[in-house]
Amino acid sequence: MNKRTPLYEQHQAMGAKLVDFAGWDMPLHYGSQIREHGQVRSDAGMFDVSHMVVVDIKGAGSKEYLSLLLANNVGRLKTEGRAMYSCMLNAQGGVIDDLIVYHMNDRWYRMVINADTRDKDLKWMRDTAEQASGVEIVERDDLAIIAVQGPHARTKVYVALGEGLKQKAEGLSPFEATTIGELFVGRTGYTGEDGFEIILPAKAAEFSWKMLAEVGVSPIGLGARDTLRLEAGMNLYGADMDESTSPLVSGLAWTIGWAPDTRRFVGRDALEQEKMAGPGQQLVGLVLQGKGVLRNHQRVTCNNNDVGEITSGSFSPSLRCAIALARVTMDVAIDSLCQVDVRGKYLDVRVVKPPFVRNGKSLL
Repeated sequence: MNKRTPLYEQHQAMGAKLVDFAGWDMPLHYGSQIREHGQVRSDAGMFDVSHMVVVDIKGAGSKEYLSLLLANNVGRLKTEGRAMYSCMLNAQGGVIDDLIVYHMNDRWYRMVINADTRDKDLKWMRDTAEQASGVEIVERDDLAIIAVQGPHARTKVYVALGEGLKQKAEGLSPFEATTIGELFVGRTGYTGEDGFEIILPAKAAEFSWKMLAEVGVSPIGLGARDTLRLEAGMNLYGADMDESTSPLVSGLAWTIGWAPDTRRFVGRDALEQEKMAGPGQQLVGLVLQGKGVLRNHQRVTCNNNDVGEITSGSFSPSLRCAIALARVTMDVAIDSLCQVDVRGKYLDVRVVKPPFVRNGKSLL
């Protein structure tokens, strides 16, 4: 039997089509993936992401431990509530997982990791902790997560959850969070829109979900979440990167904290060698120039040469055409025309720099 989030009964009541996702019963959509996608781009939508894993890192050695564990440099998080995106790497520089880490205080950091990689992530984190001291790793299975995203997301959250939340949260900048009673509210997301990710006690999730629904925040399923993040040029673990690929070939070089040189995080030696040799591949965006569908693993060719493959592909509801992320050789230039092998037919695609859509507007 699959696991269920505290909002499972709410999904059923709202007519969700439930599917197996990483061992969880999760909503794929509530009737129309296209409608839900448009709701987030134009107004506000809410996502149950309680299947993701909240992990608290506590103790005097927390900062030093995360400086070893993560490719990005947590030392840059100077203020309480500040967050950053990072990859967690193996010794070969491959991506074990991508995650968000929040600086709660100097002895406490909070991480949110992916559901599908939970077991291997926690094992890796605990194994790495053997090289550190003064660290406690606590999985918070008593918490739930609701993401509210869209141009009207913040305004509707304030109405639904009260004036007290507004007073503390309205001043948050992107990648900042604050604690409001039992709520932990971060101005982060996975859609390319503004909004919040709210970590809260599992026992309070149903009440908060209902309050958001009452002010017109629509429930959104996994289907729209995927097309939203693809339009925003955001990587999906297991598709756009994994343990066989480094951040340097996954469009994530910006997440590597190279300074200071003395910080020897796991995977750094391999990344330095790869950087010195020159990465052989890059992650680019593709836009189909006619009708058709772009899907994962379709081959990309330029000038009759095989140059790579699509890592994530789908129809873009916002752009009304097919788009994709693709890992290709370094000689493929932005704005060039290439082709994708779609069941034996070679369809023209334009190479672009992601993202495709941001804050509801086309970037093409």
